[in-house]
Amino acid sequence: MGSLHGKVALVTGGAQGLGQATATKLAASGCKVVVADLQEGRAEEACAAIRAEGGEASATAVDVTDPAAVRAMVATVLERHGRLDCAVNNAGYEGVIATTDEYPDEVWAQVIGVNLTGVFLCMKEELKAMRAQGSGALVNIASICGVTGMANFSAYNASKHGVVGLTRTAALEFATEGVRVNAVGPGFARTAMITDRGLEAKPGSEVYREIEAMHPMNRMAEPSEIAEAVAFLCSDASSFVTGQVLLADGGFMAQ
Repeated sequence: MGSLHGKVALVTGGAQGLGQATATKLAASGCKVVVADLQEGRAEEACAAIRAEGGEASATAVDVTDPAAVRAMVATVLERHGRLDCAVNNAGYEGVIATTDEYPDEVWAQVIGVNLTGVFLCMKEELKAMRAQGSGALVNIASICGVTGMANFSAYNASKHGVVGLTRTAALEFATEGVRVNAVGPGFARTAMITDRGLEAKPGSEVYREIEAMHPMNRMAEPSEIAEAVAFLCSDASSFVTGQVLLADGGFMAQ
């Protein structure tokens, strides 16, 4: 997407999974990417891979649940590049599988802290920077769980519904400021969150096949496919799109 060339992009949770795929895609499209992650070492590795392919990327550490750390992250981007054109709030945590009445209080707090409060804190600082420069595109990573229910994932569902609400609210607030705010709602994607954690759906297992069959396309998304949707919303190609949740879900929500 040529309209991304030379833009400055920030991706939280960018060291692996959907975040890494998004950072890679934005860099390949010509963005100067800052990869922010709780694990700075892994963020550095992701940046090294981007640079090896000719892209421009640098890493920074962030705990999205810490307001001071989030302020420092955005300040770092501005110090390095002087502006912030695209912000992708991807950092997330899946929690555990349990019915609502048995969901552990401490895990609830952690999921909401990362997935919802973390997005809120990031949006606050990113929107300040974008308002000051009079332009920007902010993309939150929501989920199909942000627009429908899914049994045994109460905290994750609640957090992603909250992200959708935050997205729509900020879109209205900034619609005349040159700043667009959207979300991507992935279906199940083939990342460590699905295969190694959470559902532990190992490729080839019955659980893995069951998840694939939940989608009319009869497969999970590749991380790169979700990254394409994010890149579109970051780019000038979506200049009249704001307040939307782009469902990249293999037809899941059409059922």
